[in-house]
Amino acid sequence: MREFCSVHTHSTFCDGESTLEEMARAAFAAGAVSFGASGHSHTPLPEDQDGVLPLDMTAYRREVLRLREDYAGRMDVLLGIELDNCADVTAEGFDYWIGSVHRMGIPDGSLRTVDWSQELLEAWEAFSRDGCAMAASYYAEVGRMAARKPTILGHVDLVAKFNEDGRFFDEGDARYRSAALEGLHAADPRETLLEINTGAMSRGYRSVPYPALFLLREWRDMGGKVILTSDAHSASAIVWGYGEAAALARAAGYERAALLTASGWRESSL
Repeated sequence: MREFCSVHTHSTFCDGESTLEEMARAAFAAGAVSFGASGHSHTPLPEDQDGVLPLDMTAYRREVLRLREDYAGRMDVLLGIELDNCADVTAEGFDYWIGSVHRMGIPDGSLRTVDWSQELLEAWEAFSRDGCAMAASYYAEVGRMAARKPTILGHVDLVAKFNEDGRFFDEGDARYRSAALEGLHAADPRETLLEINTGAMSRGYRSVPYPALFLLREWRDMGGKVILTSDAHSASAIVWGYGEAAALARAAGYERAALLTASGWRESSL
């Protein structure tokens, strides 16, 4: 890759291990053309409060803008937010936003977090171990998020995080793929970038990036653009697995990926 950015990142302002300053320093040292802070949005759920931005995001905004000044002329620093499907805030006033689904409904009307293994197991049991029905519930939420036209659609098949061994569903099953494609089709490729996300790789949960190849190929056929992201929760993971992400993009037929910068997004060769 000739150029790259790192705009899906989490710091100690939410559930990350490194400060924003440490994250920005790592991005600059790696040679990124831009660094974006994308803290997890606040939600009203009590269990989230230790891992999301506070309702008053003044300190978060102030720190990002301070870093923007520090790196002026050397690296773009962007103010972003990862908006959860259960968020009680908006993306107003941010340079960009990532739209992500972390929770889905189960038959009794409650919610389960799809990227926590125990809650995914509970959801699977709630759907009588019908993994495709469970995935359909998740992708219905993806469709609703995608229809809001986020700057970036985040880890679109997060429900597959713990499914590399096919434990919960067969990713080749027509029912699964139909649900996944329906969720993807709600996105507007003229307004939204689809991320190729290596976050689960850096944390040891997956051996390949999100999303699955069939989704990337469909997005390409829709005319959509992709962006490489690390979903980094520490400075050491700031551009983790970008080589694998680029290879997956090329396998889907892409020769270029988007870069998010202070002037908007542009493309660069993979």
